[in-house]
Amino acid sequence: MSEETPGFEEKSDVPADGTTDEPKATDSADQAEEAAPAGDAGPSGGADAALVAQLDQARTALGERTADLQRLQAEYQNYRRRVERDRVTVKEIAVANLLSELLPTLDDIGRAREHGELVGGFKSVAESLETVVAKMGLQQFGKEGEPFDPTVHEALMHSYAPDVTETTCVAILQPGYRIGERTIRPARVAVAEPQPGAAPKAEDAGDADTDAPDKG
Repeated sequence: MSEETPGFEEKSDVPADGTTDEPKATDSADQAEEAAPAGDAGPSGGADAALVAQLDQARTALGERTADLQRLQAEYQNYRRRVERDRVTVKEIAVANLLSELLPTLDDIGRAREHGELVGGFKSVAESLETVVAKMGLQQFGKEGEPFDPTVHEALMHSYAPDVTETTCVAILQPGYRIGERTIRPARVAVAEPQPGAAPKAEDAGDADTDAPDKG
């Protein structure tokens, strides 16, 4: 027979149904998983916004660099065109200056040809020189009977003539020369103007008689 201590009762820590009052580990894990997405929503959204901002900045920088490149390319093309144009101009000026120095020699050749003195070896040399300057673009102009043009003609002599109806080149004292559209030397000419108070031509007078009323 055992003795019981008065005033104390033994209580069992295990409930009658066999379960304990401590929370389960699985319940804590589930609560952590449920709380995790809610906690991560803030930082993830901020990262996406930062990436979008960086992408916008990159696109803006790319647009600016593209515009700069296009501007530089246009400036380079303009520079190349200016250089090419200046190169052609310098070449034309150099050729014109060289040929200008040869004009007196060409005048001597022309006078010798007119007087029948362009013969023998002198003729061969002269023709070779004329061929060379022609290849360099030199062109001779000025003919008798053409209308006087102050932009390409230089009048050294002046007279009146009854058989002209406008100021006309009646003699070419020195031919003119040009390279392309550039005039190196105007043609030096003698010009004639219509005679002051000259009677109209016969055909004009006939037309006047036809138009006059019949007095008879």
